[in-house]
Amino acid sequence: MPVAENLASPLPTWQRVLWLLAGIACLVLGFVGIFVPLLPTTPFVLLAAFCFSRGSSRCERWMLNHKLFGPMVRDWRATRAVPLRAKQLATVMMAIGSVTAAFKLPLLWAWLPAACCACVAWWLWSLPTRKP
Repeated sequence: MPVAENLASPLPTWQRVLWLLAGIACLVLGFVGIFVPLLPTTPFVLLAAFCFSRGSSRCERWMLNHKLFGPMVRDWRATRAVPLRAKQLATVMMAIGSVTAAFKLPLLWAWLPAACCACVAWWLWSLPTRKP
């Protein structure tokens, strides 16, 4: 059954496979981000949904109906905005992770997590904030 729905896709099979693999990789990174403070979850989950929308409608449906990931993807698609609480929590977690990394990493590399998190925070706060 799933093969028939993928045959209707305008993309060649090799492109759909690449999109699917990219979606799986992003979803794995998003899942790991739940437990690792320096790795943001939401951007990877949204990117996975984007990849699945091009690679596999079955995986996209699974993600949209998923208990944990589905609400954030559906909300993003509906409003294209991030809740204020999510922005605040992500910023605090990235700051905690950056400070922790600064103490754990050699002095030469201690700035790298903070720089990456600062870029992610800047991007996150540049997105529209969803009204409650």
